[in-house]
Amino acid sequence: MSLLIHNIGLLLVDRHGRDRLCGSEMAQQDLLHDAWLLIEDGCVKDFGAPSKPPRGEACGTLSSPLGGIEGVRRIDAHGGAVLPSFCDAHTHLVYAGSREGEFVDKIRGLSYEEIARRGGGILNSADRLNELSEDELYRQSMRRIRDIIRMGTGAVEIKSGYGLSLEGELKMLRVIRRIRETAPLRVVSTFLGAHAVPRDWSQDRYVDFVIREMLPAVAAEGLADYVDVFCDRGFFTPDETERILNAAGRYGLRGKIHADELAASGGVEVAVRGGCQSVDHLERITDDEMELLRGTDVMPTALPGTSFFLRMPYAPVRRMIDAGLPVALASDYNPGSTPSGDMRFVTSLACIQQRLLPAEALNAATLNGACAMGLSRDYGSLAVGKVANFYITRPIPSLDYIPYAYTEPLIERVFLRGEEVKD
Repeated sequence: MSLLIHNIGLLLVDRHGRDRLCGSEMAQQDLLHDAWLLIEDGCVKDFGAPSKPPRGEACGTLSSPLGGIEGVRRIDAHGGAVLPSFCDAHTHLVYAGSREGEFVDKIRGLSYEEIARRGGGILNSADRLNELSEDELYRQSMRRIRDIIRMGTGAVEIKSGYGLSLEGELKMLRVIRRIRETAPLRVVSTFLGAHAVPRDWSQDRYVDFVIREMLPAVAAEGLADYVDVFCDRGFFTPDETERILNAAGRYGLRGKIHADELAASGGVEVAVRGGCQSVDHLERITDDEMELLRGTDVMPTALPGTSFFLRMPYAPVRRMIDAGLPVALASDYNPGSTPSGDMRFVTSLACIQQRLLPAEALNAATLNGACAMGLSRDYGSLAVGKVANFYITRPIPSLDYIPYAYTEPLIERVFLRGEEVKD
């Protein structure tokens, strides 16, 4: 059965089916007013305004999409806006428990690195995760998945990295696989064994372990789409990052890199040389590194929620866009530095703190977010033939209102693969 959404006040569409937007293109929006959207077999079939009837056999030869279409279920949007679902290209939402104690430590003045040296941070999450059963880890993670779906996310990348042991990393990746099999949103899995060095391990020994033991086991079970490395001061060096990603390439796994969060780390250079899918964080990116990214397929991905929560500098995405680069936005949902997967708030932060226009922020959080996961041919915009992931808001005066009214509960209905998602 087909689905017709009608009486749409504002419909954000993509008539060109592009894979990503760069520079000034990011400010473009293709808006229809008083519109309709036709879904067939979980994909976008057609869209338009009342004066233009939908095409296709299911629609017959009617002069209007609002009357008498046989075999088509109709939903009235009541004048609300319809937008493509968010594509969150960087999360760590499979984790055990919470770390609000470290939140208090930060308020008292401890830095991210000081907390890590005291046994907090990633190692704290690793301790908790390795004590938890796979079933309980899945249960906790699915609660977060349901939350982000309600907040408008339709595709999400989830990283491992809180196991820091072969058993723990495989447990996380198996939970991510279960989420992919049971949740209605699109899930991308990333192996982040090189997130930190476990206690009582030397750096060299652990890097060798990731390459010789972890990667073969992950590849044997087909548990990952990508491999990531935390290439930053106090974590993994550019040489170590390159070694790990070169090894991943031998299993057909493309790289992603955490870079320039704490310092200009050299991770951007490694990402460009290795043809990585994305390079993420970039709070300390330099002008020379921006120039390196020009003309490449690497998607720079900013995580403003991390800067907000840790009171760190924000990635200079305004300068990046003005230099002609593409930019994606993601949540970095994790228990230590960004305990939120609210992508609407991410777009608001990008507008308020990073000076993005609302159109730029929404494009960065949808189409370019999908590109950062290698999904933009099928996700990230409402284009004919793409997967029908979208949400309906209450009536709003313009799309600029979405990041402007950052706490107002605007989203009223969510659709993934053309089906409404209900609690």
